[in-house]
Amino acid sequence: MTKLDDWYDHPQYFDMVFRDETPAEVAFFKEAFKRYCDAPVQRLVEPGCGSGRLVAALAAEGYQCCGLDLSEPMLRYLRSRLRRRGLSAQVIQGDMIDMPVGDQIFDAAFCTFNTFRHLSNDGDAVKHLRRVADHVRVGGLYLLGFHIIPMDADPECTERWQASAGGTKVHVTLKVIDFDRKQRRETLRVSIKATRRSGAVHRVRSEFPLRLYTASQAKRLLAKVADVWTIREIFDFDYDIDSPRKFDDDLTDALFVLQRTGD
Repeated sequence: MTKLDDWYDHPQYFDMVFRDETPAEVAFFKEAFKRYCDAPVQRLVEPGCGSGRLVAALAAEGYQCCGLDLSEPMLRYLRSRLRRRGLSAQVIQGDMIDMPVGDQIFDAAFCTFNTFRHLSNDGDAVKHLRRVADHVRVGGLYLLGFHIIPMDADPECTERWQASAGGTKVHVTLKVIDFDRKQRRETLRVSIKATRRSGAVHRVRSEFPLRLYTASQAKRLLAKVADVWTIREIFDFDYDIDSPRKFDDDLTDALFVLQRTGD
C-alpha cells in the first residue's frame, strides 16, 4: 500500500530524521547555560518545537520546558511522548511570531535547524526576535540556529540520508526545487519513503519556502535587535563549544548564542 502525505502530519518520521542530533544538542545547551548565563537556568521555551524531541530531552534533564508550535499533529505527538516517558512540559499551539505564552518569563529559549527561516521576511523575523526577548529575562539566552547560504551556493542542491527505528526504515530526499536570490527565498521539497517491518510503504512529501540569509544579511538583521540581543558567541552545527566561529562569509551552519540585554 502506497500513500502520499505531508510530513508535518507524521511527526514520527520527522522525529526519526533528527533524533540522532539530540544528545549533542542537549549537551551543548547545558554547557552554554553554564558558560554564558549569569544565573541558573531552569525555565526554557522552544518556539517551533515540532515533534518535541528537544523539549522531552530537556524535560528529562530536569528543566521546566514549554514547547510552542502551529502544528497540532506535532503537538499531539509531543504530548503522547511526554506521557509515555512520565515527563511534564507545557505544550502550546501558536505562532512563533506572536509567541502566545502569556506573561511567562523564561531563562532561555532555543530554536535550531532552520525553523527560524520559515519566517519569510525581515519584519516577521524582527518581530519574532523581539517577542522572544519579551519573554526571556535580562541575562538569559536565545540559542538560535540556521543555515547561512553563501553567494556561491549550488541552487540545485539535493541531499539524501536514512534513519530507522522500531522496525521502520526511512529514506529521506531533500531537494531545492526553486532558488531566488533576489527574493531571498528557496523552496525545498522533502520526500520520505518509510518502509515498515510488514513491508508496507508510506510515502510523504512536503514543499515549503525558506528565507535566504548570507552572512551580511544575517548581521544586518541581528543589528536591528541589538538593543535587546547581544551576540555572545557563534558556533557550528557540530556543537563543539570549545570551537567558536567567526561571523564571516565562511560561516554556513550558524548557531548563535544571543544574550538578552536591557534594563
